[in-house]
Amino acid sequence: MSQIKYYILAFLITLSTLVSAQEDSEEDIDILKMRIENLVTQSNFDSERGDYFNAKDNLEKALSIAEKISDRKSEGEIHTKIAKLQFTVNEHENALVSLTKAAEIQREINDYGNLAMTYNIRGALHASKKEYQTALDYFNSAKTKFEEEDLERFIPEVTLNEAKVNLKLKDYKTAKSLLERTIVLAKKYNQYNILSNALIYSGKTIDKLGNNKLAISMTKEGLEIADANGFIENTNEAYLTLSNIYENEADYKLAHDYLAKHVQLSDSILNIKRENLSPEKRVQYIDAYNAADYEKLKTIIEEQESESSLAKITTILSIALITILSLLTLALYKNNNIRLKSNNMLHEKNDDLIEAMRKAEQASKTKANFLSTVTHELRTPLYAVTGLTNMLLDEDPKEHQIPHLKSLKFSGDYLLTFINDILQINKIEANKVELDPVQFNLKMKVENVVSALNNSALDNNVIMHYEYQKDLPHTFIGDNL
Repeated sequence: MSQIKYYILAFLITLSTLVSAQEDSEEDIDILKMRIENLVTQSNFDSERGDYFNAKDNLEKALSIAEKISDRKSEGEIHTKIAKLQFTVNEHENALVSLTKAAEIQREINDYGNLAMTYNIRGALHASKKEYQTALDYFNSAKTKFEEEDLERFIPEVTLNEAKVNLKLKDYKTAKSLLERTIVLAKKYNQYNILSNALIYSGKTIDKLGNNKLAISMTKEGLEIADANGFIENTNEAYLTLSNIYENEADYKLAHDYLAKHVQLSDSILNIKRENLSPEKRVQYIDAYNAADYEKLKTIIEEQESESSLAKITTILSIALITILSLLTLALYKNNNIRLKSNNMLHEKNDDLIEAMRKAEQASKTKANFLSTVTHELRTPLYAVTGLTNMLLDEDPKEHQIPHLKSLKFSGDYLLTFINDILQINKIEANKVELDPVQFNLKMKVENVVSALNNSALDNNVIMHYEYQKDLPHTFIGDNL
C-alpha cells in the first residue's frame, strides 16, 4: 500500500512540474510579445524625434524576437515599419526589399489591414521615383483593402499621397477632390498632421486652379495647425507654398519673407537630419544638401588616399594636357605654313590672271580700233563707187552696159554691207549692238545678188535664175543686215 502511495506521489509531482513548465513557456512568450511592443513603441518615439538610426535599431531587435517566437503578424508589421524608415532616409532599394518581405508574410497569413499599409508605403516609394501610374495602382489597392477591413481611419494618409501624385501629374481637379476627402476624414479622426498637410497641399492645388485668395486661406489654416502641434516639416512646406502663391500675385515682399523663413527652417531641419541619419546615408545626405561639409568630411576620412589619388590624377592629366597642347601647337604650325604657301601661290596666280586679262583687253581694244579705222577708211571710196554707179545708171547707158553697172552697184553695196557687218561685230563684242529696222525691198535685194554673181557664173558656163513666190510681199521692215 505504501508503494502505491509512493507511485501516486511521484505521478503528482511529475504532472505538477509539466504544468509549471508549460505555464512558464506561455509566460515567456507573453513577455517576449510585450518586449516587441515596447521596442516598436520606442522606435515610434525615436522616429518622431528624427532619430532614425536608433528607431531602425529597435525595430531590428523587435524583428529578431518576432522571428524567434514565430510571430508572423509582428514580422510583417515590423518589415513594413523598417521599410518606412528606409524610405524616409532615401534607402529606396532596401525599402523595396523590406516591403516585398512584408507583403509576402501578410498575404500568407491574410493580414489585409497591414498589407494595405505596405501598399501605401510602396506607392509612396514609386511616386518618389516618378513611377506615378504604378504608385496610383498601389494607392488604389491600399484604399480597397482598408475599406474591406473597415479601417477608414487609415484612408486619409492614402488619399493624401494619391492627391500629391495627381498634383505632380497636373490633374488638379482630381487632386482637389482627393484632398477634400482627406480633410474630412482627418478631422473626423483628429489626425492633425495629415490635416495640416492636406490643407497646405489644397492651397497648392487651388492656386493652380486660379483661386489665389482661397489658396492663401487654406495654406494659412494648415500652417496654424502645424505651428500649434510642432509639425516643422508641414510648417516648412507651408512657407514655400505661401511664397509661391504671393509671387504669383506679384506681392514680392511677402513672397520674399516666406521664402526666407523656408530657407531658414530648411537649414534647421537639415542639421537635425544630418545628426540623426544612419552612418551609411550621412555622406549622401551631406552631398545632396551641403557640398562644403561633405568635402570636409570626405577629406578627414580618406585624407591619405585622396592626396595620393589626386596627385596621380593631376600628374596624368598634366602629362596628357602637355601632350595635347604640343600636338595642337605642331598641327597649328604645319597648318600655318601650308596656309602661307597657298596664299603665296594664290597671289602669284592672281597677278598672272590680272596681267593676262590686261593684255587680252588691250588686244581686244587694239583689234576694235584697227577694224573701226579700216572700215571707216574703206567706206569713203565705196560711197564714191556706189554714187558714181548710180549716176551712170541715171544717164541712159547703153543696153549692154546696164547689167555691168548693176553688178558694179550691187558689189559696192555688198562690200559696204560687209563692212557694216564688221562694225556690227565690234558692237556685239562691246555689248553695244542695236537693231536698225528700216524698210527694204526683198525682191530687189535678191535680184542684186543674182546680178552680182551672174558674170562669174557665165564665165563658168552656169546660167543663174531665181523664182520669187508671187504671194510673197516685196517690201519688209527690219534690219536688212
